[in-house]
Amino acid sequence: EPLMKRMLTDAPGSYQSCVMVANLAEPAAEAIGANALLTRCQCMYHDIGKLRRPGFFAENQFGSDNPHEHLSPHLSALVLISHVKEGIEMAEEAKLPREVAAVIPEHHGTSLVSYLYRKAIQEAEDTSDVRETDFRYDGPIPQSRETAIVMLADTVEAAARTMEDHAPSRIEDLVNRLVDAKIEDGQLDDAPLTFKDI
Repeated sequence: EPLMKRMLTDAPGSYQSCVMVANLAEPAAEAIGANALLTRCQCMYHDIGKLRRPGFFAENQFGSDNPHEHLSPHLSALVLISHVKEGIEMAEEAKLPREVAAVIPEHHGTSLVSYLYRKAIQEAEDTSDVRETDFRYDGPIPQSRETAIVMLADTVEAAARTMEDHAPSRIEDLVNRLVDAKIEDGQLDDAPLTFKDI
């Protein structure tokens, strides 16, 4: 598949991350009776928009220069958030099935790029100049069990990648905190997931 070949060569870190997210999400979908194959497909395509500017995403930097060090938090957020819009365009060009492409805007929902938002507030002379909406994805929030699972798996994979201590209890604690934060932020309000599913 051309897009996957491009991911492998141009954004290998993002490709690897998609595989890891799929390895988390597929058994989760199976466990609750959601569509596991659809979930796996969504995982592989959710970040195709990163192909436009792979070097701006941590997983593709491999110890090289981080371009965000030369950008304002606002501009950094704009670049990161735009991988969704670019992914939607690429999915249309590639004629991806609608059910698969749905994951591209929904896997971030209307989440806040919180570390850049905090950085903007720290650096601002007047904090009222910093609007939270500038640091949130456009959504929509997940509309299906599958896209909700991808959102949670993606969040967990990204956070676990930066962990020093991989003790099972620490990972469990991290997962619980991240899932609770998504629920609290209203990201799962439209997904037909029960508390039992979660």
